Amino acid sequence: MDSYKTVSLEASDEFVEKKSKFIGYVKPVKTVDEAMAFVNEIKQKHWDATHNVYAYVLRDMMTRRYSDDGEPQGTAGIPVLDVLLKAEVVDVAVVATRYFGGTLLGAGGLVRAYSHTASIALEAGKVVTMQLCAIAEAKCDYSFYGKLPTLIAEAGGVVDDTIFADDVKVIFRIADGDLSKFNENLIDVSNGRFRCEKTGEIFCAM
Repeated sequence: MDSYKTVSLEASDEFVEKKSKFIGYVKPVKTVDEAMAFVNEIKQKHWDATHNVYAYVLRDMMTRRYSDDGEPQGTAGIPVLDVLLKAEVVDVAVVATRYFGGTLLGAGGLVRAYSHTASIALEAGKVVTMQLCAIAEAKCDYSFYGKLPTLIAEAGGVVDDTIFADDVKVIFRIADGDLSKFNENLIDVSNGRFRCEKTGEIFCAM
C-alpha cells in the first residue's frame, strides 16, 4: 500500500434532528486500544447521553468494529461504519453521541441521522491522503546550499531539518517514487558533486 486516506485531526460537529441532538466525534487512531480509549473517553464525557454509538476501521489487518449502543440493530453502528468504508478512510474512529429529544425517528430516520453524524465528523476531521514518502538526506557545501532547498521544494519534497557543520546536511521527505528523479536532477545541477541518500520511509500527508 503506497497511500491511504485518514483524518488529520481529532474534531467534532453536531446537529439537531427532530429535537434529538447528534454529536459526531472523530479521531485518527492506530490500534484497537487507541480506538477504544477514544470511545470510552467520549462515553465518560457524555455519560448522560441516550446513546454513544461508535465505529472504527484500522489499516493494520483492516480491523472493523461497530456498536449500536442500544439503538435498534442495524440503524446506528452499521450506518456509521458504512460512511467510513465509503469514504475509504482507515485508522479512524468515530463516536456518534445522541441525546433523545422525545420524537421517534423511525429506522430510516435513525440510519440517515447516524450517517449524517459520521459524515460531518469526517468533514471536521479533514480527510487527507497519506503517501509513502522516502526520508532522505543530501550533503553539500555552503556555496550550493542556497539552491538545495529550492530543488527539494520544486520536486514536491519537504525539508525537515538542516545541520550546519563543515558541510551542510539537509534532511527531507519526498514521495518515494520521486526520489530517483530528484537525485538525477541534483547530480545534474551540481555537476556531479552532490547526491542524496535514502535513509528510511514514512507515511505523510502530501
